[in-house]
Amino acid sequence: MIAGRYRACSTAGRSFSVMTKTQTHTLALPGVDLVYDVRGPLPPVGGRPALVMIGQPMTAEGFDSLAAHFTDRTVVTYDPRGLGRSIRKDARSDHTPQHQAADLHLLVEALGAGPVDMFASSGGAVTALELVATHPGDVVTLVAHEPPINAVLPDAAAAERARAAFHEAYQAKGTGAGMAAFIAMTSWQGEFTDAYFAQPEPDPVMFGLPTDDDGTRDDPLLSKNSWAISDYRPDAGALTAAPTRIVIAVGEESAGTYTARTAVGTAALLGQEATVFPSHHGGFLGGQFGYAGKPEEFAARLREVLAAG
Repeated sequence: MIAGRYRACSTAGRSFSVMTKTQTHTLALPGVDLVYDVRGPLPPVGGRPALVMIGQPMTAEGFDSLAAHFTDRTVVTYDPRGLGRSIRKDARSDHTPQHQAADLHLLVEALGAGPVDMFASSGGAVTALELVATHPGDVVTLVAHEPPINAVLPDAAAAERARAAFHEAYQAKGTGAGMAAFIAMTSWQGEFTDAYFAQPEPDPVMFGLPTDDDGTRDDPLLSKNSWAISDYRPDAGALTAAPTRIVIAVGEESAGTYTARTAVGTAALLGQEATVFPSHHGGFLGGQFGYAGKPEEFAARLREVLAAG
């Protein structure tokens, strides 16, 4: 599937019009057919590397609004192994940073354009950290936005308990109950104290979530399939020794919440302070996902951070 459209672009201070095609490709890897999209030419023009945008468990379409603000660069998005269009063939259902980073390394190789810049959010940021640790030559600058890593928290054991609670709600009552408990966890301010665990179970109706149970238990966010993401332990030595410039990012509206605290903790592990971005955990999202951020402001900040390298 190839969709082409004309866009106005500029490079080196010179404006011009080019036809920028969005091309969808499938990369056959062991155990998965990995689907990715390329906006713009390969190799990139203008002397800048391709910009790869990744999430987890979010798939490529979540970056449509952000990519629309980078029409002067070649942008690559993809569906991680076992999510969206990237169909697994290995009979597994778990999503690990190690598997995803190995896939991502092969994707960067397949682009054939040398090391890339990368914007990685949430679980994708964890994958990206593993990629830099294991294949440091793949990435020039990594902006890792709010990686959900329990090990960097002072209350790591309590965070694991809170994670277990939303999983148990999901197992007992289905998606609505599980997601309500997940929202309660990720919106809680500060450490997970006794006050957090003393709360009654949140009502899915409060969040506009369904109360019926469709019987499925394989949601990548609410099941245990992605626990390896939040259980990840970054290799600080490998990351700080890598030639990659790593920027840990946090949303200004996220302050005090779980993923803001994990971002701050990850930054501290690497001897830096978290770089503040506009909006919240999904600050780059457009309104079509019901969790709108500020994609234009977010893109401007990302462009600024990438240019500073």
